[in-house]
Amino acid sequence: MKVIINGETREFTQDITLQEILKQLSLEGKVMAAAVNMNIVKQDVWESYVVQEGDKLELLDFVGGG
Repeated sequence: MKVIINGETREFTQDITLQEILKQLSLEGKVMAAAVNMNIVKQDVWESYVVQEGDKLELLDFVGGG
C-alpha cells in the first residue's frame, strides 16, 4: 500500500494505523498534529485510524520562535 507522507511516497505491506506509521518512522512524541487528505485527525484516534491506499498525510510539529 502506498501513501504520501509530507510529500514523500512511502510503501507499507499491510493495513496500518496512523499510530503505527509514527512508530515505524520514529516520530512518536514528535508529531503534534496530523492531517489525512487535508482533514485533521484528532490525536485520540490515531491508534485506531487506519490509513488507506493513496492517502496524503501531513505530520506536523510545532516549533517555537520569533
